[in-house]
Amino acid sequence: MINPSLPSSDKPSASWLQKIPWYWWGIGIYLGFMVFLPLAAVVIYTQRLSPPDIWRIATTPIALAAYEVTFSTALLAAVFNGITGVAIAWVLIRYQFPGKRIVDAAIDLPFALPTAVAGLSLTMVYNETGWIGSLLAPLGIQISFTRLGVLVAMVFISLPFVVRTVQPVLQELEPELEEAAWCMGASRWQTFRRVLLPALLPAILTGVALGFSRAVGEYGSISIISGNIPFQDLIAPVLIFQRLEQFDIAGAAVIGTVMLLVSLISLLIINVLQRWGRSREQM
Repeated sequence: MINPSLPSSDKPSASWLQKIPWYWWGIGIYLGFMVFLPLAAVVIYTQRLSPPDIWRIATTPIALAAYEVTFSTALLAAVFNGITGVAIAWVLIRYQFPGKRIVDAAIDLPFALPTAVAGLSLTMVYNETGWIGSLLAPLGIQISFTRLGVLVAMVFISLPFVVRTVQPVLQELEPELEEAAWCMGASRWQTFRRVLLPALLPAILTGVALGFSRAVGEYGSISIISGNIPFQDLIAPVLIFQRLEQFDIAGAAVIGTVMLLVSLISLLIINVLQRWGRSREQM
């Protein structure tokens, strides 16, 4: 209780810092030390360089080639998973078959599997003497230690994002909508394109964006299954590690800053897609 004998101008007033709940302090301290400070360190170290030096390091031929391999392959993997992920989610929701629970649980395996183990497993399967690689070798198709191996690894580690994003939305769709469309003479393709796809599109785009972000940042599995050859299958995360091995901290920081900017843009796109999806659900 405030002492009434004090003048109104002398009454203590709580600052805005005192009004912040204690749990927000805990969250802020944790995020500050575990997320923001490490990222800020990379950006601050880059700012020690002059703008011409930053531009020169970020646009070296080997860096541009690594960006091209990383982003184009990640985009291709995300689009591929956008198609196959919807098909897998559809089968898991709409059909019953033996071993369904095992298949459903296996979708999350890339989340739990160490990336080095994933890269080793993919290399053993897709090399020239592996189960699948040996079948493709006579056709002149080589997967391990090529750019195609990078694509396979990115598809493997980013598939769960599409499936798990689309699956709950598809589960909430009422089968009566499809039955009503069929009663009105619509084919299965027309029903999917005009009835189901508009409702699934925000979730599909969100899953694709999440998968793209995950594929861009992948290192462990790709470093094993690819040849890590510049201008062929070298990705940006591996290039950063090579720069650190050469004690080129400035080069690693600049390339890391470029990857950080791309990640922030991807995060912004994901948030926009999620808001769009929520707004469509409320309509």
